Amino acid sequence: MSFGRNRGLSELPAVRPWRPARSSGYRRLDPVRPALRPGGTVFGPAVRRGSLWRRTLGRDSLLRHVDWVLVLVVLGLALIGTLLVWSATAPGLAQVGANTHAYLDRQLLVVAVGLMLMVGVSLLDYRVLRMLAPFAYAAGLLGLLAVLSPLGTTINGSHSWIPLPGGFQVEPSEYAKLGLILMIALIFGSSPDRAPRQGLRQLALALAATVPLVGLVVAEPDLGVVVILVVISGGMITLSGVRLRWLGGLAAAGVLGIVAVLKLHLLKAYQAGRLTSFLHPSANPQGTGWQAYQAKIAIGSGGMFGHGLFHGQLTAGSFLGSYSFQGTDFIFAVAGEELGFVGCVTIVVLLGLLTFRAVRIAARADDLFGLLTAAGVAVWFAVQAFINIGMTLGIAPVTGIPLPFVSYGGSAMFADMIAVGLLQSVHRRHHVFR
Repeated sequence: MSFGRNRGLSELPAVRPWRPARSSGYRRLDPVRPALRPGGTVFGPAVRRGSLWRRTLGRDSLLRHVDWVLVLVVLGLALIGTLLVWSATAPGLAQVGANTHAYLDRQLLVVAVGLMLMVGVSLLDYRVLRMLAPFAYAAGLLGLLAVLSPLGTTINGSHSWIPLPGGFQVEPSEYAKLGLILMIALIFGSSPDRAPRQGLRQLALALAATVPLVGLVVAEPDLGVVVILVVISGGMITLSGVRLRWLGGLAAAGVLGIVAVLKLHLLKAYQAGRLTSFLHPSANPQGTGWQAYQAKIAIGSGGMFGHGLFHGQLTAGSFLGSYSFQGTDFIFAVAGEELGFVGCVTIVVLLGLLTFRAVRIAARADDLFGLLTAAGVAVWFAVQAFINIGMTLGIAPVTGIPLPFVSYGGSAMFADMIAVGLLQSVHRRHHVFR
């Protein structure tokens, strides 16, 4: 059956070639031109002017992920500390005919190197920090062992330093704090959850990491560093999520240990004298309580605005001890005499802001490792600042620990700057939306 006559090809309608529809909205766009290498090959999209500026200050740039408040606080404390160290040491150096800028030059060098360490550590990736935790702990442990070997030297009754060429010294106990913080954070932060319920195994490992460091520092002996290590470990264990009954048992064991040390007379003679002078400040003001007594006089004599740098009479007369002690342990007393109440409050506010930023970084961390790392640094700075300031005010025993970022000292400054680098590394890896 035929449905119709077949039509030839010539009778078919002509097919028009397809053309894209024109839109008035796209007429004014510039044509896309690929960028060329010097040889003429295609390299990729053309890079416009100002891209370097956008990469430097853009949303995903490195500078936009830095806690600048923390950086400014550290710079402010380091600047105040450098001026106070210069003022505290210049009169003593002048009396012996030495260069009055010697301690100033060293402190400036130490601050510069410390800032470079801070920047370098802040650039490390989170995974690198986890990998470095066992090595940092092992380095601190080996350093403490080296101090107790013939390589170490004794200064003021404490075998805590290793002499280096050029008149420099290294104090491994300062770096042991960093190793302990990273190791405990690694032990409790191995779980992917942010705040899991920790088990007895993690608690035992954390105590096993703490005991060797504390034992080696006790053998030096350095009571101040022992207190810092114990408080850091206890604070991080408390924040890790362990059960309350285990925390209660640790607290009871700590109290029993303190009682045993006092009853068995395990403290050195000078340590017992410092504790006695703290509990009974008027018992021996000319002996073991001399420095603490003079420190309170210096702070009180400063008044509201102080006598000015290089004009403190007690500081110039070395009534706070030797000029090296005035620049380290009793630097806050120098601030009280020469900068007055305003200068002391400024230092306390900056230290408080430093601790607050560290706590804020810990609270906003993405995982438990970052939380515990930042929290350990916050506990370290807060407790050490409280003890150093407290011993000059008579509310804490004299333990010989420096004021963070203010006191003179290379190892302490380097360790403090590295700790701030850890805070910056945790802060840079924070994401609002995970």
